[in-house]
Amino acid sequence: MNFVAVIPARFGSKRLPGKPLLDIAGQPMVQHVYARASASKADRVLVATDDQRIADAVISFGGECLMTRDDHPTGTDRLAEVADLLKLSADTIVVNVQGDEPLLPASVIHQVVEILEKHPQASIATLCEPINRVSDIEDPNQVKVVKSQSGRALYFSRARIPMNSSIDCGVHYRHIGLYAYRAGFLRDFASLNPTPLEQFENLEQLRALEHDRFIQIEVAIESIPPGVDTESDLEVIRRQMEDFGV
Repeated sequence: MNFVAVIPARFGSKRLPGKPLLDIAGQPMVQHVYARASASKADRVLVATDDQRIADAVISFGGECLMTRDDHPTGTDRLAEVADLLKLSADTIVVNVQGDEPLLPASVIHQVVEILEKHPQASIATLCEPINRVSDIEDPNQVKVVKSQSGRALYFSRARIPMNSSIDCGVHYRHIGLYAYRAGFLRDFASLNPTPLEQFENLEQLRALEHDRFIQIEVAIESIPPGVDTESDLEVIRRQMEDFGV
């Protein structure tokens, strides 16, 4: 299983400025994410950033960093530049490991690569998991997804989908922001115009769906703790790290 893991990292998060460098158990968050990605046995792990402060932090802990442009509208667009800078062949698998997932299990990184290998017609492979709390269904920071019986993603939203249903019906899924693509698709994606639904929902994967690419999705084989979107999320992660003795 050959693939490259890339961690796109921006300093200018609107909700948590400087998010990749926020301290968790004595290390910047990006270092925790880098360690998770490295545990996946990827052929290469690197951070893609447009900020020298992040690059300096990555270099300081011995990681690999690639400087990219500062005008990318999404992390996927940033990965497209990485594919070009590294001159990756069109069939090289690239995994987008979100920089705000410091507790991401390495096993699920393998899983998205396997999904893409099993479905050669898919443009993107990604993951979801059942939602077990009503508050998460209503939380716009928890992205929801609905999928077909064959596992194709039908739609992603920050709103409750499906609408008229209860937590007991077993159809609510939280999207896990972990993606596998082929380098050829990344270049194709960057050439596509941003779409209305992508902009309304602020979800880049909708650009692929609106341009008739298909996304294959599976339930994650291991439970995935939520990432860090807000200050309260950060405090939860810090407490969990303390519990783990990190």
